[in-house]
Amino acid sequence: MKPVVFDPYGRRRSSWRLPRWLVLLLTGIVLGAGGVVLVQERYLPPRLSASASTALRASFEQAEAERQRLQGELGDTSKRLEAALADRKGLADELATSRGTTEQLRKDVAAVVASLPPDPRGGAVEVRAGRFTADGAALAYDVILTRERAAAGKPLTGVLQFVVAGASARGTETTVSLKPVAISLGSHESLRGSVPLPEGFKPRQATVNVLDRVDGKLLGMRVMYVK
Repeated sequence: MKPVVFDPYGRRRSSWRLPRWLVLLLTGIVLGAGGVVLVQERYLPPRLSASASTALRASFEQAEAERQRLQGELGDTSKRLEAALADRKGLADELATSRGTTEQLRKDVAAVVASLPPDPRGGAVEVRAGRFTADGAALAYDVILTRERAAAGKPLTGVLQFVVAGASARGTETTVSLKPVAISLGSHESLRGSVPLPEGFKPRQATVNVLDRVDGKLLGMRVMYVK
């Protein structure tokens, strides 16, 4: 027979223990938390303090405000660019219309010039029409010149020399040569302007001389009355 152990306090030894799975779970949690702390402390950037976090947030908000401002300016610039492009298109259309009108006027003028009577004297340059009026101390003129053999794209340069007959300030008949007028002539040209007259001179008749230069070769000539 086995001996019987006598326990005078009557206490029993407890046989309860933690389950193995719980021990493993708690051990894993502890090791995982330690690993996270180790990685943060050794490998990751240091965590920001409260003041650093506040400064970082302020910088971010400032950068965001600047971004929004620049985005607004970009939108305004885009609108101005679109308006400028629209204006440019409108100007281009107006220019095209103006060129078309100018070309039509050029054709109309050419048709009118062609319908004028020829210069009775002929010449390399014909004086097809002209009008002279005494305007105070100046002689106002409107003269239309044409060339039969105009070289393509090469205008003829020369001068207009007006020789005017009339009465001087003393009442005697005389003839004066006025200041030459430089010209550039293509196939046709309408010239308008005025040249000064001697003081007190009353013109009666004007001779239009077309020269290749001052005192040069005569290219055309016509005599007309002054109104």
